Amino acid sequence: MKDNIIIDLKNISIKFGDNQILDNLSMYIRDKEFITLLGPSGCGKTTTLRIIAGFLEPDSGEVIFENKVINGVPPYKRQVNTIFQRYALFPYLNVYENIAFGLRIKKMKEAEIKKTVTEMLELVNLKGFERRNINSLSGGQQQRVAIARAIAVKPRVLLLDEPLGALDLKLRKDMQVELKNIQKRLGITFIYVTHDQEEALSMSDTVVVMDGGVIQQIGTPQDIYNEPKNAFVADFIGESNILDGKMLEDFKCSFSGAEFQCLDKGFGNGESVDVVVRPEDVDIVPPENGILTGVVTSVTFKGVHFEIIVDIGGFKWMIQTTDYEPVGKKIGLYIEPDAIHIMKKSKYSGLYGDYSSFSDELEHLSDIVEEE
Repeated sequence: MKDNIIIDLKNISIKFGDNQILDNLSMYIRDKEFITLLGPSGCGKTTTLRIIAGFLEPDSGEVIFENKVINGVPPYKRQVNTIFQRYALFPYLNVYENIAFGLRIKKMKEAEIKKTVTEMLELVNLKGFERRNINSLSGGQQQRVAIARAIAVKPRVLLLDEPLGALDLKLRKDMQVELKNIQKRLGITFIYVTHDQEEALSMSDTVVVMDGGVIQQIGTPQDIYNEPKNAFVADFIGESNILDGKMLEDFKCSFSGAEFQCLDKGFGNGESVDVVVRPEDVDIVPPENGILTGVVTSVTFKGVHFEIIVDIGGFKWMIQTTDYEPVGKKIGLYIEPDAIHIMKKSKYSGLYGDYSSFSDELEHLSDIVEEE
């Protein structure tokens, strides 16, 4: 077994009725790691969290905590604590007593409780809020109280189930930074559940991408973004142009009717593959200088950049650029070898990566505006 593993999930499966929620899932979590389970609704990420917490028992497989199987151990006997999207604070208790609740259950001495609560309030920037009523607090402040209460009992692992989902965008971004800082200062393992890819990429040491009760990929945020394993991961993490291609030989591929140098090898000569090109990695050049040429079908201003949809042989590409190109203009595209990523074909091939629907929606919206 690898060093410093705190939780090891082995061959976990669970069904709800006829619905297979997790299918032979295996993964491990290191001590003091910030790991995020990322995926769409219904992918099994919250079920995984609940199995770790002890709220659910798997139909098969083992939950191992520090080399001991803890299947059947009730939640209150596990060294984990959970923060839910709805913070489950006690409205009839003030801030101090909410944070002190778990400590009183443990029958700690009053002086120790006071010392711990004071430390927790300082940690979450709520010093002076001790006597405040919970209902008088903002969403962000309530979230801080929930964090303070969860970590006051010094769990080895903190489970966070979409804890920022109820906050507005700016507050959510602030709390992302704060949560990461708290995790680093305390040295507690955080297992975080979200469907928000930006949240996962900005906060995590490790990201676990899930779909259909199966882990699609585990890696650092950079690995997941730059080296997606299949079309689902490439599409779910950021925007991606995903095309049918062929590996002609090592370091050489073809797609969209042209041949390209790439950095990938180890595929069969002539093997059908999926090709990923991120929108920010495409250079717009004069048509005569482009490896590919196409016509701009829509332009959306995004503040930092323009999002341009380009029709290349009926396939709609997305390009993100600081250069404005008008609708109807013919442009060339140049793609560096390191911007091309080759993936094996999978059950997700052909489902993602063409922005035709994106472009059609924009055109339909403009029609509606014109009619009004």
